[in-house]
Amino acid sequence: MGKDFKAIKQTGQLLSFVPTGEYYFAKGIKAYNRRDLQRAHKYFSRAMDLEPGEPMIVCQLAIVNTELGDYQQSIRLLRLILEEYDEEMTECHYFLSNNYAHMGLFKDAYNQANLYLKFNPDGEFADDAEDLLELITLEADEFDEDLFEEDELIVKQDEARRLLEAGEFLKAVEVFEDLIKEFPEYWSAYNNLALAYFYLGETEKADGILEQVLEMNPGNLHALCNKLVFAFYRNEPEKMERLTTTLSKIHPLTGEQQFKLGATFSLIGEWEHGYKWLKRLQRFGHEGDGAFYYWLSYSAFHTGREQASRTYWKKVLELNPEREGHEPWSERNHGQSLDHQVSSIINRLDSEYPEERLFALFLASVSAKKEEVLSSEKIGSSMSSLEKQYLHYVESGNRKPGMEEVLGAHETALQLYEFHQPINHDKAGVYLIWFAVFQEAVNEGRSLKNKKAWAAAVDYVWGRLRDDKSTKQAVAQKYEISVSTLSKYVRMVNGFLR
Repeated sequence: MGKDFKAIKQTGQLLSFVPTGEYYFAKGIKAYNRRDLQRAHKYFSRAMDLEPGEPMIVCQLAIVNTELGDYQQSIRLLRLILEEYDEEMTECHYFLSNNYAHMGLFKDAYNQANLYLKFNPDGEFADDAEDLLELITLEADEFDEDLFEEDELIVKQDEARRLLEAGEFLKAVEVFEDLIKEFPEYWSAYNNLALAYFYLGETEKADGILEQVLEMNPGNLHALCNKLVFAFYRNEPEKMERLTTTLSKIHPLTGEQQFKLGATFSLIGEWEHGYKWLKRLQRFGHEGDGAFYYWLSYSAFHTGREQASRTYWKKVLELNPEREGHEPWSERNHGQSLDHQVSSIINRLDSEYPEERLFALFLASVSAKKEEVLSSEKIGSSMSSLEKQYLHYVESGNRKPGMEEVLGAHETALQLYEFHQPINHDKAGVYLIWFAVFQEAVNEGRSLKNKKAWAAAVDYVWGRLRDDKSTKQAVAQKYEISVSTLSKYVRMVNGFLR
């Protein structure tokens, strides 16, 4: 919609840049003029890293994002300029108008185009802004109020999704709950609200929301996929099998649903099903974002299509350079929960550090692939008597006399697991701290009966190490203990870690 974007002309302002910032900005301009947008995005991003407060770089990066179809990121950058860097850089209003128009948010597009013309009646983009206004007026059918209401819904949904992806789950919950009140049949908000509650550890509430969706909208694909994901992370094989069978019979028509199905199957390790739907999307011309190529690469790799996987991974790195090192063939393999990475668990079992070996045994205990892990020849070769007791419990589930310490360690880890799952590399730290503390507690003859208190103390200390601002009162409430009890156990944990 509207005329093609124009690159901002280089001006004398470039002289104020440090050489490295100027160098990457100039390379970005050359790539942009050649219409090599991916390379231009890379160079402008690097220039912005080096000159984070320079509005001209940020604006040029926003323009490239628009041309790549990443309208939300472009809007975020343009607002950053107007709100923090240079409110007089009024051409940003025109670029915002274009982004909103592309997204079908005609009310916002109309307002931004008018703002640009108010500040720049004879500006460089004045003719373009007037053409855009004419198109917007035609599209919006003289500003039908229902259309504006839809604008509001889309904006709120995108904001809530951003919060969800950023890990700001409590804020996301607030926005999704507001959306549901305003739009009681907007199923996407329900499904995302369920995810937010699940990530917060409120699994019963998350399940209840999905059941509500399926009751009001039977067969809702996103709700069924989310139920399968929840069952996967809770290690509920029977429920997983039932839902997998149901979903494998579904043949969605829309690209969005095909991606959801393919990504869900890939996440739970049903690689052939995942590859089928993601490859189908690509074959029919779906461009996709970083997440699409991420799961396409993973499903290709795990179905024996390694060369294709490597090709798709190059696309992942173009769109999300921070994914470097997370390749499906890499040991770091952040794509799966650690309890589903058999080779990673076995390597930990052979670690020289006892807390790593204890953590590996816990991972095996909650893994859907426990039998495969326990069949490894590496198990038991370097274990202490305490670890061998834990191994016996993980293998058999039998509680023998004299295993009180091991059971205390395991059940405390389960208390942490309620709030820290799926177990990815970031969350591994809280478990490693616990198993390190456990060994010291055993050496000093400390009682492990109060599992909630030990788990709460480790959670609090781990959070402090990560600059988490959770108060003792909040953590105590989460684990249903008193603040004084938490404080007592925090002192012990800190003492063992010194």
